[in-house]
Amino acid sequence: MTTGQVIETVGGTYTVRTASGTLDASLRGRLKRSGRVRDRVVVGDRVELAQVPGGGRVIESVRPRRTYLARRAAGGRVAKVVAANLDRLVVVASVADPPATPGVVDRMLVMGESGGMDTCLVLNKVDLGRGGAAARQLSSMYRSAGYPVMATSVVTGEGMDAFRDMIRAGSSVLVGPSGVGKSSLLNAVDPALELRTRRVGRRSRSGKHTTVSSRLIVLKGGGVVADTPGFTDVGLGDVAAAELDRCFADFRRFLGRCHFNDCRHVHEPGCAVLAAVAGGRIQQARHDSYRAILAEL
Repeated sequence: MTTGQVIETVGGTYTVRTASGTLDASLRGRLKRSGRVRDRVVVGDRVELAQVPGGGRVIESVRPRRTYLARRAAGGRVAKVVAANLDRLVVVASVADPPATPGVVDRMLVMGESGGMDTCLVLNKVDLGRGGAAARQLSSMYRSAGYPVMATSVVTGEGMDAFRDMIRAGSSVLVGPSGVGKSSLLNAVDPALELRTRRVGRRSRSGKHTTVSSRLIVLKGGGVVADTPGFTDVGLGDVAAAELDRCFADFRRFLGRCHFNDCRHVHEPGCAVLAAVAGGRIQQARHDSYRAILAEL
């Protein structure tokens, strides 16, 4: 039996990096037949390979995941795990062209928190228009919420040294709407990647997908990154309503202080979270995002 990590999936073929090199494999039949979404093999999964007659290899089993990233497609009811066993989720938002939407950023941060990853926010394209002012406003909002934030520009080089240092430490997954510059950021870190990029559409001001399948990329100089397709609509994958409050970093220090043990922090009397919102210790916009996600869940 050979152990390795899935680094790319194309159709029914899984590329697995092992101690002896890179191997292609297919899924064992029982894994294909499993109806459980969590059994889906994704990039980052650590798997056991077995050899079959004729020299081919199959994925015999998947080891328990340390962390994961899950989401739902627009209108979908079933969560889909898209990456596993990564240290960090990096939410990339652009301050202009297309402008950042805090509600979408909040949902992506929840995705990382619920999957057990460290989370941080990159505000890209600060060279555009009034990008600097927008970056300062968003940076203040999310830093006060407890998230690491960095402002970047591939054009001017602002913040790129800090981004390189961060992305070269351990393993990361970059998420964000299409067109925010994820591929451009990675190209700036390692130009040999030559990831495809496209301009934002003039009419919609939204980006076009430039990454069409997930894969793990080993960066020159260190670090591993899961490059995943961009998405604008963010359906939360595997978050229980009762656990949502713990996925908001700015809520956590107030949890356990509410009058009711099952407080949902919406309108209950004696709620410590609501008191923190009223007192300015939690921003109203963040609580609005929480309520919107909770209603959906």
